[in-house]
Amino acid sequence: MSAGVLFDAPGPRAKRTYRLVGVVSIVAMLLVLWFVIDKLAEKDQLTAAKWKPFLTAEIWTEYLIPGLIGTLTAAAISVVLALTLGGLLGVGRLSAAAWIRWPCSVVVEFFRAVPVLLMMLFAYALFAFYETFPPDRLALAAVVTGLTLYNGSVVAELVRSGVHSLPKGQNEAALAVGLTTGKTMRLVLLPQAVTAMFPAIVGQLVVVLKDTALGYIITYEELLRKAEQIGNYKSNLIPAFIVVAAIFILINYLLGALATRIEQRTRRRGRSAGGPIAPDQIDQAAAANAAASASSAGTGSL
Repeated sequence: MSAGVLFDAPGPRAKRTYRLVGVVSIVAMLLVLWFVIDKLAEKDQLTAAKWKPFLTAEIWTEYLIPGLIGTLTAAAISVVLALTLGGLLGVGRLSAAAWIRWPCSVVVEFFRAVPVLLMMLFAYALFAFYETFPPDRLALAAVVTGLTLYNGSVVAELVRSGVHSLPKGQNEAALAVGLTTGKTMRLVLLPQAVTAMFPAIVGQLVVVLKDTALGYIITYEELLRKAEQIGNYKSNLIPAFIVVAAIFILINYLLGALATRIEQRTRRRGRSAGGPIAPDQIDQAAAANAAASASSAGTGSL
């Protein structure tokens, strides 16, 4: 068994088995694809007339681009609010004070357990009943509320697990040089935890983008609803859904590629997850903490 590997290298027989499984999987996927294409062609969904509307400016300017703007608007607002809420709840769950830790834990566990669509429907009904938002912003507010509460709770759990995944020596070393618990969390633990949980956070951002399609149920003008409108207008519902799915795939791919590049640049700078904090960083933080303590002591003596 080679060092650094958790399993034995496959032998000739295992390699043949892997190749056979790979070939069978590819053949099965091709058969499924052929079946789907055949059924679409049988229903006249692959004719040029069904796809021609997507080559016109009207479909893009009146439907797809406004729908894309609606999707990105809801996703962007939800991402900012979810990261903020998740950071606060995550730090709250790590607090040593029980009166902070327990309420944060209850909020996180509750909203993680409630379906996103149910929260959107509840928020929509609540905002409409109390006339909290203008009618043209009601659906957007409900979508953002549902996405923020659910994904903020998930991000909070990512923050907590990211901090707990770090070596205990990081916390002990920071406390040993005189940092307070709050500064240890802010200057030492959280920067490393963010790097450790960065892939999971990006994955959650993709979930936020995709879940904006749930706004279709409460009449929010996003890509899925625009696809339905195109299908009703041009009688090409399935091609419209295929085009919208392709747009979602492209956006998510670009988001994942951007996140991968940022993560690689971060790791190249020596901020890899769980890695040791540079001594000069701890010394600077300790010096700042000592200066603040001396200043407060001098003020008290006066």
